[in-house]
Amino acid sequence: MSRTQPLMIQIATGDARPIVKQIVDAVRLKIATGELLTGVQLPSVRGLAQQLTVNPNTVAKAYAELTAEGWLDARQGLGLYVATPRQRLSDSERERRLDDAIQRFVHEVAALDYPPQHALARLDDALRVLAPKKLA
Repeated sequence: MSRTQPLMIQIATGDARPIVKQIVDAVRLKIATGELLTGVQLPSVRGLAQQLTVNPNTVAKAYAELTAEGWLDARQGLGLYVATPRQRLSDSERERRLDDAIQRFVHEVAALDYPPQHALARLDDALRVLAPKKLA
């Protein structure tokens, strides 16, 4: 049986995203980049809530969302584990979400008045975090 792996994430109080969303996004990124591998057990709701100093209901909501989306497997009486990778969305839904994310990014960056080359360089740097998993 696998041991629980600490979940090294941080909550930013100044972040506009709700805490639940910050937790969900952090876990998704750790799974997508291969930092959390299939079969790894996550901390309990209470354990992660204590670590992050947030309400356990907040962690429970984040875990429920990740489970519903197929990122985590809930094993009765054993806890939550990183699920086996699978295609969670149809190709058309993936494309739609990518288009939405790009449009949001473009609108945010346009308001900052940076040259496109600067924004593209920063985006390229930020996306490099995905490279290790994609090469493996």
